[in-house]
Amino acid sequence: MPVWEWWIAVPDAPSIVRTLAGNCLVGRVIGEMDYLTRPVYVTLFGDLIAERIPHVVLDLSGVTFCDSAGLNALLTAHRIATNNGASLALASVPPDLLRVLELTGADQVLPVHETVGEAATFLEGEPRREGLPEPSLHPEPS
Repeated sequence: MPVWEWWIAVPDAPSIVRTLAGNCLVGRVIGEMDYLTRPVYVTLFGDLIAERIPHVVLDLSGVTFCDSAGLNALLTAHRIATNNGASLALASVPPDLLRVLELTGADQVLPVHETVGEAATFLEGEPRREGLPEPSLHPEPS
């Protein structure tokens, strides 16, 4: 009896592309944020925040879908950032997700901005938290 293997291509595999905007680390979130991808995104958000740059912007322009589990992942990212002395803001939020943030009141916890530049400017005006290094494109070797 033949053994069949099925491979399914995932066009919106969860990922985060990292860049710097001023003194902010920007993570462009790509893919669907749902029950299946929530654990992946929580890990990716934790890794992003672990870079110890004091201000983190999540650019959500690459998010193609977000349900309650995805919203929970964003709120978890905020908690991870707060627990690590970093500040976090959202930018370029798709209209459907923005509506969910507004309806649930999550926009009162997660600062939302139209652009990455606006979010970076907002966060750079926040006071610096204790114990975090200055951001650098060339981190010191470990």
